[in-house]
Amino acid sequence: MLDYHLIWQNLPLYLNGILLTLKVLMISLACGLALAIPLALMRVSRNCLLRYPAWLYTYVIRGTPMLVQLFLIYYGLAQFEAVRNSVLWPYLSSATFCTCLAFAINTSAYSAELLAGSLRSTARGEVEAARAMGMSRLTMYRRILLPSALRRALPQYSNEVLMMLQTTSLASIVTLVDITGAAKTFNARYYLPFEAFITAGLIYLVLTFMLVRLFKLAERRWLAYLAPRKH
Repeated sequence: MLDYHLIWQNLPLYLNGILLTLKVLMISLACGLALAIPLALMRVSRNCLLRYPAWLYTYVIRGTPMLVQLFLIYYGLAQFEAVRNSVLWPYLSSATFCTCLAFAINTSAYSAELLAGSLRSTARGEVEAARAMGMSRLTMYRRILLPSALRRALPQYSNEVLMMLQTTSLASIVTLVDITGAAKTFNARYYLPFEAFITAGLIYLVLTFMLVRLFKLAERRWLAYLAPRKH
């Protein structure tokens, strides 16, 4: 039988873990998307000096495990004296900053490929209509192509957000008490792994359901024009 009394008693611990998880997730996604947009534009550029560096970046980041990237940033950079003596050390010595940085870098690579694919699949008519209106290339990307690509990439991007939510569980490895970290603390106190981790699993499940619903609402609003018309 589950010890519901202990679970209820430790709900504040899990609540703090939820807040930290959402904080890390939101910061990582915001920074990752801000980086992914220029990367996606570089990926579809005809200029090889822009296209190949962006391709190399996304290839390396997507080709290495998230845990390795987190360890390299949090533990690896600390071994260099120049880093420890730099003005960046107060940030790079912070577990929260390093975790957000690693997650942002990781999601930026995947998001960039999603956006690049969406940009490549843009209907030719949209480009021709923008040119017929006399738009410059910059204006065309800003007002037509990029907003259209972002909308059409929304279903795929929702999967990336859900994957990032699950990935945040790695934050507990670098001392952060997120949802998984709260479960580890619970287990360390009472030696009740089932109660500790089933509670964490249920919390992740609820958060996933909420995110899925939010993205469904967003798709219904911004992708309504793609839905088949009823006669």
